[in-house]
Amino acid sequence: MLIGEYRHTLDPKKRVSLPARFRKILGKKVVITKGFESCLFVYPESAWKKVSEKLAQLSTGRRDTRGLNRLMFGGAVISDVDSLGRVLIPDFLKDFAHLKTEVVVIGVHERVEIWDEKTWNAYKSTIEGEADTIAEKLGEIGVF
Repeated sequence: MLIGEYRHTLDPKKRVSLPARFRKILGKKVVITKGFESCLFVYPESAWKKVSEKLAQLSTGRRDTRGLNRLMFGGAVISDVDSLGRVLIPDFLKDFAHLKTEVVVIGVHERVEIWDEKTWNAYKSTIEGEADTIAEKLGEIGVF
């Protein structure tokens, strides 16, 4: 399971180091794609396979599901994890996530998310302020 929040730097060659705790789970190749709220999703190949199979089952007759498939598949790249645990972020993904030098890498169960530090801090602040309301809603459906 991928959990935790780590601060890293995007180097001048557009590489970001993945946390050492994540590397064994992620393996030597990962899929990086456009995520939501202006972050990037990073999946180990096995988790990407599950996600892509679910996405492929969505109806092509619906505009919103076509759009999601285009976002996720069209925005995806397979990236090698180098011997130092770094992945290369292509320009189009760097631009999509507004990545500057300081980034935050977080574990979200079966995927990793890469955020621009300022974007992450603002998003996290908003979600933390809404945590009680979210917990109540989740309690209503039996999650808590």
